[in-house]
Amino acid sequence: MNRNSIVLALIVITTLLAGVQPLAAQESPSSAGPAVNLVATVEARHGSNVPDVTRDDVMVYQGRDRDKVTGWLPLQGDHAGLQLFVLFDDSSNISLGSQLEDIRQFVSAQPATTKIGVAYMQNGTAQVAQNLTNDHTLAAKALRLPLGNPGASASPYFSLGDLIKRWPEGDERREVLMITDGIDRFWGSGSGNPYVDTVIEQAQRAGIIVFAIYTPGEGHYGHSTWRVNWGQNYLSQVADESGGEAFYLGYGAPVSFAPYLEDITRRLSHQYLLTFLAKPEKKAGMQKVKLQTEIPNAELVSADRVYVPAAPQ
Repeated sequence: MNRNSIVLALIVITTLLAGVQPLAAQESPSSAGPAVNLVATVEARHGSNVPDVTRDDVMVYQGRDRDKVTGWLPLQGDHAGLQLFVLFDDSSNISLGSQLEDIRQFVSAQPATTKIGVAYMQNGTAQVAQNLTNDHTLAAKALRLPLGNPGASASPYFSLGDLIKRWPEGDERREVLMITDGIDRFWGSGSGNPYVDTVIEQAQRAGIIVFAIYTPGEGHYGHSTWRVNWGQNYLSQVADESGGEAFYLGYGAPVSFAPYLEDITRRLSHQYLLTFLAKPEKKAGMQKVKLQTEIPNAELVSADRVYVPAAPQ
């Protein structure tokens, strides 16, 4: 090959390489999108030892697109603020009374940075018995036996939605512990419950995580295996899609809430504020997200959808 041919070949190669972007630049078209916040919980896949996860270990996906993670703030110390509502179903069987001491101990054991409120589901509303307070002794005094009236709750999801709508926004995380059979006495049973879907979107938009503990309800629905099964399915759906967890043991009342409450306490102590640059669409709205990490034995749990502002026109 003569000198002119070599020079020509180098020019061609240089031209081709100029059109190839580095892999890092191709990683995500959403790297300049709006910043979105999401509370995430780190859980251990096996055992109770929760692995440490850093910002560089967190991956966020919208479909196949990987979004850029810009923040991973441990919600501890100066950032440990938490607003937690315990929401009881007043149509619950009075057997719930045997669990009140466990719940009192759970409330009393929360850190001083946690504000606790107590409310009761009645006729589709959330009747607040104790507003959010750092006085855990005062909050514990608001706990009482349920009315045991199956007419006291049109739908537990109406009551949860009512609580969410009246909950002022702030800088602290907001979470709910629902204690109910989950049965929708207004809509009925079966797949595609529109009130469950609605309250899930309300919780996701507000950034509220929902935990749920199943306890039997009163009346015919309360001992209908089919109704109970769907009630537990609804609770699992609300909790899972908001970033929380639902707890139940078969169709009966658990012997003790204590193991469930200990699990919730552990989850609350391993939460982070995740910030990432989302891929916007033409219209603002809810978009599905998925969190992943390659840290062994670690799992990232969060709401599966977030609100993303529209792309600038």
